[in-house]
Amino acid sequence: MRFTPDTVDDPSNRDAIMETDPKSMVALSHDPIHGYIEFVSGSQTTADEVCERRIIDHPWVQRLRQIRQLQSAWWVFPTAEHSRFQHVLGVMHLASRVVQRMYPSLQEVDPSVPSLPCVDALMRMAGLLHDVGHGPFGHFFDAHFLAQYGLTHETLGAEIIVRELGDLLRGLRRSPAGEFEAGERVDPSDVAWLIQRPVGDRDPDSRPRWLELLRSLFCGIYTVDNMDFVLRDAFMTGLNPRSFDLDRILYYSWFTGAGLTLHDRGIPALVHFLGVKAELFRSVYFHRTVRGIDLELADLFAASRDFFLPGDPRQHLEAYRELTEFSLLTDVRRWDRSPDPRQRQLAVRWRDWLNRRKQWVMICQRNISFGPSQPERSSIFSSPELFTRALMDQLPPEVAHTEFRVDLARHIHRPHTRGATAGLNFYYDSNTGEVRALTMHALYRQLPVSHTIARIYARDRSAAGELAAALDRLLGDAAEDDPTNM
Repeated sequence: MRFTPDTVDDPSNRDAIMETDPKSMVALSHDPIHGYIEFVSGSQTTADEVCERRIIDHPWVQRLRQIRQLQSAWWVFPTAEHSRFQHVLGVMHLASRVVQRMYPSLQEVDPSVPSLPCVDALMRMAGLLHDVGHGPFGHFFDAHFLAQYGLTHETLGAEIIVRELGDLLRGLRRSPAGEFEAGERVDPSDVAWLIQRPVGDRDPDSRPRWLELLRSLFCGIYTVDNMDFVLRDAFMTGLNPRSFDLDRILYYSWFTGAGLTLHDRGIPALVHFLGVKAELFRSVYFHRTVRGIDLELADLFAASRDFFLPGDPRQHLEAYRELTEFSLLTDVRRWDRSPDPRQRQLAVRWRDWLNRRKQWVMICQRNISFGPSQPERSSIFSSPELFTRALMDQLPPEVAHTEFRVDLARHIHRPHTRGATAGLNFYYDSNTGEVRALTMHALYRQLPVSHTIARIYARDRSAAGELAAALDRLLGDAAEDDPTNM
């Protein structure tokens, strides 16, 4: 059959076209971080087969175009307007790249693993859907809305995957790596399980060993998620156009019986990656103006959240699907015309926030790093409430009634040294031929466990000197001589 422009556009000829030209099944999307991203855009077998494009085009995934990747940092970094949609496509691509490289070692550890195309599709869908539960302003929405229902974006996303997208996922029959073997299917519950972090020392929901190993690519120290967002956010904010050596980390990674393992030759690249990630937190996610904007946003959310949804998102999934940053910010702009006096009052505050009329001025900040032997949990910097009370005790009487807020921006620099996700990452010691816990490597152990930026904000700078002095008295000799302190 000879195909002309008219016959190509005719849906009835699509299967014949694909049999003649298999590349027609795969489309390309160009990405500034990864180059060309492949996705299956057509099917070749039965009418009920689902291609990846149908899931990418689904409203649950397309809504991520209207949720920015950087929850409020885009107010400060003008070029960082990228969305969660761009990120999840990148994670899908990176998951596929990792699986195709590590599949032979995965098969060696657990011969019961399904075929490469089936595992590839499973991981690609987990990458594509890992953020499907996000609401407006991303992680901020977790803390200031979802938490009141005992949810995170991961647990809500798992429900969306199973309840809303399960039938489509079960209809997949191929990935860019090829066609599944007979009888193989993508199980939506496996996709949902992969994207959720373990919640205890032993996860009661046991899965095959090959699936447990794959979970470390979403929940470990270097994941397909955080490797994409570090590259993407560093590029889009201008922090660093090529921030770490992804190729070297992937080259030296494979699965062993212990778990996801990195050859010791790849350790310097991993430590560099963790350093760049920490710099992103300090310079972008925890930027002083970003955190000040978030203080006012937290107040606005507390007063407004009853208007966002009628209740638990699990009981209102259709309404939640329509709730994005675009819809929320459009709605609050119109509240000044609402018959509800409470909404009209809130509209004034939202308008000030949207016009970047900052309510809180940063007075001072101090940086505190915690090592493995330092009692961070018992420190006054373990919670804003403890920090606030301790600071008030240090203030002189003449400024004791000053209105101020504290902010504790905490970043885990050396991840997963303890807890449910500990023990997911290992390294190969080329001197002894042993696979050891990554936490035992000398270079990795040099990293601090966590880093906290303690800041004080006030309505104005009238009591700046007293507030800064009070903070320094709390820190005592531990205060750093940091050029960013002010």
